Amino acid sequence: MVFFAQCGLSIRLLLENFLKKEYEVFTKNDGLEALKWMEEGNIPDLVVADIQMPNLDGYDFIKNVRASGYFKDIPLIMLSGIESSSEKVKCLKLGANDYIVKPFNPEELSVRIELLLARK
Repeated sequence: MVFFAQCGLSIRLLLENFLKKEYEVFTKNDGLEALKWMEEGNIPDLVVADIQMPNLDGYDFIKNVRASGYFKDIPLIMLSGIESSSEKVKCLKLGANDYIVKPFNPEELSVRIELLLARK
């Protein structure tokens, strides 16, 4: 199960259509909705989330996921329009497993998902 939290509607639809051939895909509108969905007992194998989300941004999303006993080991791939080494480092230090700059190749994301899931 791959889960997307607020990746912008066009990116979310593109990724959902691209990845649903291999994965069960769920999407939520923002970080807070995503966290609530997970707290209801939905534990995805991997999460792809945007840094810039309403209600709960990507940084706070990472902090909440990593602070939870149930979710702390779920691989997180963060998407961002910010191509900055300091932003990547910040996300990785908070506990993200990967950081991809938009725009990106969906096939590259698929390979990164596959590699992270293989490590679990």
